[in-house]
Amino acid sequence: MQKGNTLTVNHKIQPAFIYFDLDNTLLDHTSAEQKALQDTRNHFDIFSGIDLDVLQQKYHEVNSNLWDRYGRHEIDRHYLQQHRFQDTLRLLGLDISNSDQIGAYYLERYPYHWQWIAGARDAYIEITSQFNVGILTNGFKEIQEKKFERFNFEDSADHLVISEDTGYMKPQPGVFEYATKVAESDPGSILYIGDSYTSDILGASKFGWKTAWFTNEDDPEKTAKADIVFSDFKVLLSLF
Repeated sequence: MQKGNTLTVNHKIQPAFIYFDLDNTLLDHTSAEQKALQDTRNHFDIFSGIDLDVLQQKYHEVNSNLWDRYGRHEIDRHYLQQHRFQDTLRLLGLDISNSDQIGAYYLERYPYHWQWIAGARDAYIEITSQFNVGILTNGFKEIQEKKFERFNFEDSADHLVISEDTGYMKPQPGVFEYATKVAESDPGSILYIGDSYTSDILGASKFGWKTAWFTNEDDPEKTAKADIVFSDFKVLLSLF
């Protein structure tokens, strides 16, 4: 996952604590998801007539909708995990009887493709040498904890907050309230670095946090919502 090298500073900030989002901010979830789907397609004959791009499009459509519903507490995690491949297969006109097996294989392959976003590791290490930092992430507890362990975040971060532990999901204010208490900081002294406009930038700013948006977005109305807008971690480091 590559972005450009732009930097916009809407407001100068002096944070006392910095939280990072995890997926598609520090770690390249999109690439890992695509490669795990490719592994899954190659492994199961049922996908032999399905183009990889089509599979990825349908899966992403289904999965995004289920996560939205999960965030609104309309479904539980079991329903989400059961239906993301079941519903994808149904959309593709395929037999759904092996959807659980397919979903399990996808989850088995997904960790093989975890990697840092370009430039994120060096930026993260440098920022942790100057500030107290934490990670605030949506996602299922057992998967995110494996990422924490794989990339040694348990040793480098002061606090690791998984939304599932709080009973809320970004952008709901409850998760930011919890993370603020854990950091023992005032909301206005916390900077959140993330890639999602809705979950990270709007969610954090509505709770009073400062925000740094990792994006290529050039819509002035959206970029004005963040204190910092950047598309390259090397450029972001110039502010610290």
